[in-house]
Amino acid sequence: MNAQQLSERLKRVAAYVPPNAILADIGSDHAYLPCYLALKGNIQKGIAGEVVKGPYESARKQVQQEGLSKSIEVRLANGLAAVELTDNVTAVTIAGMGGPLIASILDEGKEKLAGVERLILQPNVHAKAIREWGAANGWKITEEEILKENDKIYEILVLEPSSSPVSYTEQELLMGPFLIKAKSPVFIEKWDRETSQWKRILLSMESTEQTVEILAKKQELINKIQLTEEVLHGENT
Repeated sequence: MNAQQLSERLKRVAAYVPPNAILADIGSDHAYLPCYLALKGNIQKGIAGEVVKGPYESARKQVQQEGLSKSIEVRLANGLAAVELTDNVTAVTIAGMGGPLIASILDEGKEKLAGVERLILQPNVHAKAIREWGAANGWKITEEEILKENDKIYEILVLEPSSSPVSYTEQELLMGPFLIKAKSPVFIEKWDRETSQWKRILLSMESTEQTVEILAKKQELINKIQLTEEVLHGENT
């Protein structure tokens, strides 16, 4: 992978960045995503934020190699601390992290989201945390995508500010409102895998001491299995 040829996962993230956006890519690693978009002329300006010194240096080198130093600025900072309100950022991408970490980055940097028109988020796991954050903070999901690459399944969530309260059902929070409707083969594969794993865990818990904590965990797993199986078997309305 390089700035000219992204992985399929990052290509799909790039596809949701609006034309002429001022982009902040948080956790940018080698800055491949903003470089790719700048080389295609799809963004006005890019900020590549990286909290770790090594990837920060790699991103700086990449930007220089591509001749993009005037259009992409690489900043060493934690999360949205890489963004200043004077940057007038209109789109934020965060890809390749866990959902809870992405949600915490958004929460800790909420004030930096003023004026942002779109969040494009690609959690590796636990996308539910992002949906919960969005609903609690006035960001509605406008698009979702699920894809498989190198035997790993990824979700992409696109969020935009909402003028009215945002709420989702338990199933929608867990599995995604748009993904539930589409019910693609990759979606079915993901949730078949998840429910099989939960059932294995449940079975293994039968042989342990049935403490209050274990009983609570069992009930949580039973609820998740019920929610997912309703969707997979078409019982949801």
